[in-house]
Amino acid sequence: QFQLVESGGGLVQPGGSLRLSCEASGFNLDRYRVGWFRQAPGKDREAVAYVTLLNDFTNYADSVKGRFTVSRDNAVGMVYLQMSSLKPEDTAVYYCAAKILTSDWREPENYEYWGRGTQVTVSS
Repeated sequence: QFQLVESGGGLVQPGGSLRLSCEASGFNLDRYRVGWFRQAPGKDREAVAYVTLLNDFTNYADSVKGRFTVSRDNAVGMVYLQMSSLKPEDTAVYYCAAKILTSDWREPENYEYWGRGTQVTVSS
Protein backbone atom coordinates (compact mmCIF):
# COMPACT_ATOMS: atom_id res chain seq x y z
CA GLN A 1 0.00 0.00 0.00
CA PHE A 2 1.45 3.33 -1.10
CA GLN A 3 0.99 6.20 1.31
CA LEU A 4 2.59 9.32 2.70
CA VAL A 5 2.67 10.14 6.39
CA GLU A 6 3.12 13.63 7.81
CA SER A 7 4.24 14.39 11.35
CA GLY A 8 5.40 17.33 13.44
CA GLY A 9 2.26 19.42 13.64
CA GLY A 10 0.97 20.95 16.85
CA LEU A 11 0.10 24.11 18.72
CA VAL A 12 2.60 26.96 18.62
CA GLN A 13 2.53 30.61 19.60
CA PRO A 14 2.79 33.37 17.00
CA GLY A 15 6.41 33.89 16.08
CA GLY A 16 7.28 30.30 16.89
CA SER A 17 8.61 27.48 14.74
CA LEU A 18 7.69 23.96 13.77
CA ARG A 19 9.25 21.37 11.50
CA LEU A 20 6.98 19.05 9.58
CA SER A 21 8.19 15.73 8.21
CA CYS A 22 6.91 13.59 5.37
CA GLU A 23 7.83 9.99 4.71
CA ALA A 24 6.61 7.38 2.26
CA SER A 25 5.40 3.89 2.93
CA GLY A 26 5.47 1.33 0.16
CA PHE A 27 7.48 3.31 -2.38
CA ASN A 28 10.70 5.28 -2.74
CA LEU A 29 10.04 8.94 -2.12
CA ASP A 30 13.36 9.91 -3.69
CA ARG A 31 11.84 9.21 -7.13
CA TYR A 32 9.13 11.82 -6.64
CA ARG A 33 8.87 15.56 -6.57
CA VAL A 34 7.19 16.65 -3.34
CA GLY A 35 4.86 19.48 -2.54
CA TRP A 36 3.45 20.77 0.72
CA PHE A 37 -0.12 22.03 0.78
CA ARG A 38 -2.36 23.39 3.48
CA GLN A 39 -6.08 23.78 3.96
CA ALA A 40 -7.75 26.00 6.49
CA PRO A 41 -11.43 25.56 7.43
CA GLY A 42 -13.69 26.91 4.72
CA LYS A 43 -10.82 27.54 2.31
CA ASP A 44 -9.41 25.79 -0.73
CA ARG A 45 -6.29 23.68 -0.51
CA GLU A 46 -3.27 25.95 -1.06
CA ALA A 47 0.16 25.04 -2.38
CA VAL A 48 2.82 26.14 0.08
CA ALA A 49 6.19 24.75 -0.98
CA TYR A 50 7.81 22.40 -3.46
CA VAL A 51 11.09 20.56 -3.85
CA THR A 52 12.51 18.71 -6.83
CA LEU A 53 14.12 15.27 -6.88
CA LEU A 54 17.65 16.27 -5.96
CA ASN A 55 16.81 19.16 -3.65
CA ASP A 56 18.23 21.52 -6.28
CA PHE A 57 15.15 23.62 -6.84
CA THR A 58 12.45 24.84 -4.49
CA ASN A 59 9.42 27.02 -4.82
CA TYR A 60 7.17 28.79 -2.33
CA ALA A 61 3.87 30.56 -2.08
CA ASP A 62 4.31 34.31 -1.64
CA SER A 63 2.62 34.09 1.74
CA VAL A 64 5.41 31.91 3.20
CA LYS A 65 8.54 33.09 1.36
CA GLY A 66 11.33 33.93 3.75
CA ARG A 67 9.62 32.05 6.61
CA PHE A 68 9.29 28.46 5.37
CA THR A 69 12.02 26.21 4.02
CA VAL A 70 11.45 22.91 2.25
CA SER A 71 14.20 20.31 2.03
CA ARG A 72 14.69 16.61 1.57
CA ASP A 73 17.09 13.91 2.66
CA ASN A 74 16.96 11.17 0.06
CA ALA A 75 19.33 9.01 2.09
CA VAL A 76 16.56 8.47 4.63
CA GLY A 77 13.58 9.07 2.38
CA MET A 78 12.30 12.17 4.17
CA VAL A 79 11.03 15.58 3.14
CA TYR A 80 10.79 18.44 5.62
CA LEU A 81 9.04 21.77 5.93
CA GLN A 82 10.72 24.09 8.41
CA MET A 83 8.28 26.82 9.41
CA SER A 84 9.43 29.91 11.27
CA SER A 85 7.88 33.23 12.29
CA LEU A 86 4.53 31.51 12.30
CA LYS A 87 1.38 33.59 12.13
CA PRO A 88 -2.22 32.79 13.10
CA GLU A 89 -3.10 32.75 9.41
CA ASP A 90 -0.74 29.78 8.96
CA THR A 91 -3.21 27.68 10.95
CA ALA A 92 -4.33 24.79 8.74
CA VAL A 93 -4.01 21.10 8.08
CA TYR A 94 -0.75 20.56 6.23
CA TYR A 95 -0.36 17.83 3.64
CA CYS A 96 2.58 16.47 1.72
CA ALA A 97 2.05 15.15 -1.78
CA ALA A 98 4.24 13.38 -4.31
CA LYS A 99 4.31 13.48 -8.09
CA ILE A 100 6.39 12.05 -10.92
CA LEU A 101 6.06 14.68 -13.62
CA THR A 102 7.41 18.22 -13.82
CA SER A 103 3.91 19.67 -14.02
CA ASP A 104 2.62 22.81 -12.28
CA TRP A 105 3.55 22.33 -8.64
CA ARG A 106 0.64 24.43 -7.44
CA GLU A 107 -2.08 22.19 -8.85
CA PRO A 108 -3.24 19.44 -6.44
CA GLU A 109 -4.51 17.26 -9.29
CA ASN A 110 -0.94 16.84 -10.57
CA TYR A 111 0.06 14.76 -7.53
CA GLU A 112 -0.28 11.00 -7.38
CA TYR A 113 0.03 10.43 -3.64
CA TRP A 114 -1.15 12.34 -0.60
CA GLY A 115 -0.80 12.06 3.12
CA ARG A 116 -3.67 12.44 5.57
CA GLY A 117 -2.35 15.71 6.93
CA THR A 118 -1.10 17.11 10.21
CA GLN A 119 -2.75 19.97 12.09
CA VAL A 120 -0.79 23.17 12.69
CA THR A 121 -2.39 25.70 15.01
CA VAL A 122 -0.79 29.09 15.63
CA SER A 123 -2.39 30.79 18.59
CA SER A 124 -1.53 32.56 21.81
